Amino acid sequence: MSDPIRTFRHFRDVPDSLWRWRNFSPAEIACRGTGQLKLHPEALDKLQALRNRLGKPLIIRSAYRSPEHNRAVGGAPRSKHMDGTAFDIAMSNHDPVAFEAAAREVGFLGFGFYPRSGFIHIDLGPARQWGERFPVRAVAFAAETPPARETIAQSRTLKGTGAAGVATVGAAGVEVAQEVLAEAQGAVLPLVPHLDTLRWLFIALALGGIAVAVWARLDDWKKGLR
Repeated sequence: MSDPIRTFRHFRDVPDSLWRWRNFSPAEIACRGTGQLKLHPEALDKLQALRNRLGKPLIIRSAYRSPEHNRAVGGAPRSKHMDGTAFDIAMSNHDPVAFEAAAREVGFLGFGFYPRSGFIHIDLGPARQWGERFPVRAVAFAAETPPARETIAQSRTLKGTGAAGVATVGAAGVEVAQEVLAEAQGAVLPLVPHLDTLRWLFIALALGGIAVAVWARLDDWKKGLR
């Protein structure tokens, strides 16, 4: 025996114990004009199954409509929205072809296509369809690009200039240390010549880092990776 269809004066009146559709809330399914909600378990089960199959959010433009709200928005006199068995889903994050195929697989039978408004209507039937299908996209979605900070962190140019910067700072630090130690007690004066050698080592590292950065930049330019 199927779960009964229930109507609530407001979506806030729906008991938590009755709501089992984890990716949706009563507010999303309720009438946009009145807040009323007709809870149709079979329709919501199919909606959740569609969400599970697609693996990404369903942005609901319209679900249940009270009769007065349906008239106000110019809905069909016998719209399935008033039965709680219809949903208008935005295509902003979906490929319409893949969406339609998945919706048919989970049991939706009625389809309305609204490419200019960016959504597809689905309902429990009877089987029918209307409207002009969405244009076929050459690529459903652009490939995701790595965040800028990740790209920069992997840059050979940055690594080279980073090494040069660290070495330059190190050389400057050694020079300051030399001046401090020169003014210290005589016990530490023997360390000063060694620090001078260390400063020149840092300078050599800085020049090497700059050379690596220049080489990497030229190499990327040759490969068209600018």
